[in-house]
Formats: sequence, structure tokens, C-alpha cells
Amino acid sequence: MLGVLTGLRQEARIIRRFLPDVPIALSYADPIRAERETQRLVDLGCTHLLSFGCAGGLQPDLAPGTVLSADHVMLDNERIDCDETLSQHFGAERLLRGGLLHSDVLVATQEDKYYAAASSQCLAVDMESGYVAQSGLPFAVLRVICDDAERDLPPAAIDGMRDGQVYILGLLKSLVTAPQQIPALIALGRDVSLAQKEIVDFLAANPPPLDV
Repeated sequence: MLGVLTGLRQEARIIRRFLPDVPIALSYADPIRAERETQRLVDLGCTHLLSFGCAGGLQPDLAPGTVLSADHVMLDNERIDCDETLSQHFGAERLLRGGLLHSDVLVATQEDKYYAAASSQCLAVDMESGYVAQSGLPFAVLRVICDDAERDLPPAAIDGMRDGQVYILGLLKSLVTAPQQIPALIALGRDVSLAQKEIVDFLAANPPPLDV
């Protein structure tokens, strides 16, 4: 039985459209919850896992909307290989392949992204794949770039999220405090929408088997 770990509610809604009967767990970008929810999937009897959702780009040539299938995850400087058969079930042969860096903290600035890329040689970074990788079960990673390597995330992108969805009060407070970030926030929202569309389109064109 497949189990899916993702970060946000919208990501869970997307994968639910294509895998309606599999257990799906959400981390809400919280490492403690990510670890606990991965274990919950294992306890439910899942025999293989998928890390799914958005990722931050680490390489300058990766534009928002690029869908990728990791061939390995870097966790605490250790390489953990993805399961190739499971990856192929999720269209890996049609996608960019490479490393996915796990981070327990948000890699939000251009400087931090540059350092993460240089130290790991990975394509992208997320906050869930490391827990899937260290579960001991066969796993795959299907992610889409939602922010590129050459810009900082606006503070409102962080302040405006809580429990895996938009937190209006935090968003408004951040914008009132620093209104100059509004253009960057609009651009990020546009890129996230593009990323979600691209991964939906990919899954619609390459539907995973329901009994994976």
C-alpha cells in the first residue's frame, strides 16, 4: 500500500484527485509533524511512500513549474536513493532527474539557496522528503519547482501560512509592516499557481496506477 507525505493542504488536494484511496499525511512544513506523520503512514501498513508537492529551486536554470523526479535525497550529507520502480510509476522517465535536498528549515533567501546548491549539488529542496527517505521503505519523490533559486521569498510568504494553508491575519500584518514586498508576493503567487497547474497537467497526462 502506498502512502503520501506532502506539506500543504492544496498539495494534498491535488494528489487526492489522482490517488483517491491512498493515505495522505500533511507536515504543514513542521519537521516534528513530518516525522510523526511519516511514522503514522508506516503504522497504517504502508509498504512504500511518495513525497509530493512543491519544492524550492536550487539551480538557476530551473524555472517555476519544472516538474522533477528525484533519483536520490540528501539528508544530513547522506545520499539515500529513491526506488526506481516506484519512481517510474510516477513518470520518472519523462522528467528531470537529480538530487533533492531535505531541510528542516525553510531555505528562503538567494544566499541560502546558493549555499545549499553548492554544498549538496541538488536540484531542489523541500521539508518532507528526508523523513520519507529515512523511513526504511521504498520511496519516490515527485515535486514541482514553485520558487526559483535567484530570489528571496518575501516575509509574507512565511508569515501568511499556518497549518498548511493561508493565514490571513499573519499575511495582512506582514504586508502592513513591509508593503514594499507586495510585488514579490504577487510574483510568488503567480509562480505557485503555475507550479500547481504544471504538476496537475503532468499527472493528468501520466496518471499513476491506482494500485501502485
